[in-house]
Order: sequence, then C-alpha cells, then structure tokens
Amino acid sequence: MISALQKIYVKNDQLKAYTLLSPALILIIIAMAAPMLVMIITSFNTQISMVEIDRTFTFDRYEDFFSKPIFSMLLFRSLKISFLVTVLTLLTTYPLAYYIAFYVKKNKMLWIILMTLPFWTSYLLRVFSWKVILGNKGVINSALVGSGLIDEPLGFLLYNQGAVVLTLAHAWAAFAILPLYVSLDKIDKSLLEASYDLGNSKFETFIRVTLPLSLPGIIGAILIIFIPTVGDYVTPQMVGGTDGRMLSNMIQSLFGRANNFPLGAASAVLMLSSVCIIAGIVTYITKKLTLRMS
Repeated sequence: MISALQKIYVKNDQLKAYTLLSPALILIIIAMAAPMLVMIITSFNTQISMVEIDRTFTFDRYEDFFSKPIFSMLLFRSLKISFLVTVLTLLTTYPLAYYIAFYVKKNKMLWIILMTLPFWTSYLLRVFSWKVILGNKGVINSALVGSGLIDEPLGFLLYNQGAVVLTLAHAWAAFAILPLYVSLDKIDKSLLEASYDLGNSKFETFIRVTLPLSLPGIIGAILIIFIPTVGDYVTPQMVGGTDGRMLSNMIQSLFGRANNFPLGAASAVLMLSSVCIIAGIVTYITKKLTLRMS
C-alpha cells in the first residue's frame, strides 16, 4: 500500500508541487483566509452592546453603509487618492527604472540599493518627516519665509488630500521601482536596435517596443501601490487632517472608539470588493492593450 502511494507521488508532478506549497498554503489560510472569513461573517451581524453581538444573519450593516453619505464619500475619496498616488508614483519611478535599465552599465545593483536606502527606515518616521517638511515651520515654509518670497507660512501644504498623495507616493516609490526595473532590464536590446534600423525614432521605439514589453512591470507596480494605499490609515491620520481622511480611518474608528464591529466589517468588505473589481479591470484592460500593441 505504501509503495503504491509512493509510486503515485513520484509520478504525479502536480502532487509534488502541492506538497512543496503546503506550508505556504497553510500559512495563507491561517493568516489571511480565516480572518477574512471571520470579517465577512461579522459584517452580517448586529452590535447590541459593547461586548455582545447578535449573530442573526442580516444585511442591515450594508444598508447602513449606503444610507449614510459619509461612507460612500470616504470610499470614493480613498479610491481617488490611491489612483492619484499610483499615477504620481509611476510618473516618478518609471524614468528612474528606465535610466538604470538602459543607461547604467556598471553597478546597477548599487543604484537600486541607493534608491531604496531611505526606505530602510521606519514607515512612521518617513510619514512624520513629511509632516515636519510640510508644516508651518517646516523646511519649505522656512525657506520661503526666510527668502522673503512670502510673509506668512503656506497653510495649504499640510492637512489635505495633496499632502496624503505626496506622502504615500514617496512611501511606496521603492516598491514600484523594483518591478519596473526588472521588466525593463529583461527587454532584449536587439529589439530596440531593430526598431532604430527600421527608421523609428527613440520616442516611436519607446511607444512601440519598450512600453508594451514593460507592461507586466507596470501592472505589478500598479497593483502593489493601489491595493495597500486604499487601506492606509496612518498617513491620512498624520498628514491628512479632516479633508484627507479616508475610509480606513472610519473603519479604524468603528473597530475602536465606536465599537461597531459589524459595520466596520461591512465597510472593510465593501472597500476590499471595490479594490478587487478595479484591480481586475486594470489587469483586463492592460492585457488587451498588450495584445493590440504586440
């Protein structure tokens, strides 16, 4: 019996693969799938008191979410901020990744390390540093006031959506550079030379060859940036102020001071569903563009 099972195991490559993946799969189930299932179940319950939850199945929490305009407004604001962060991060990191991939001939890894070096510090310290930089007595206002260009500090630099976008774009830049660099570095340089030989300019070669071949890295960077920034609540709390609050801050309050776990769970489920839908749409559109460009 044991020898027969061993023969089946040896011949079945798929079974081998699942055996090797089993520790990771178990960890994912315990650390991600199980809490997610608990959150979904909780979203259909009702908070009776500080410590008591009615487990009766109901859609009331989802009705509460859509009946109160502030929740929809915060969800839309979260998606908008994450979209702006993604665009700003791509616009700033793609040229850097492009330069390292095509123009740096030696010590490319040193360049990567130097670019990611500031991100070795704590995330909270980096967010707090932007709060200091953008504050009334920060570097920008102090320089402008000291040079005589303005008489009073610029109050609009901090505690708004722009400050949240800028801080998040800087915080997640390192995570965008790596997939972009990998996709650009893998491009066969002979394809670029062939494009030049066919009479294409550098811009035309970039549009027709480099950009389509780097789309996998762009997709990876978009997903890496967009998905976590939607749920970020530390940055809006520190530099966003009232105008920069996101749905994640409301969810934190519902699980904290408000002590309304079911409504907080329903809000989290809806936010996660929105992110999954948008990520699926982006992936689908990008694949279509890749097929057309190829």
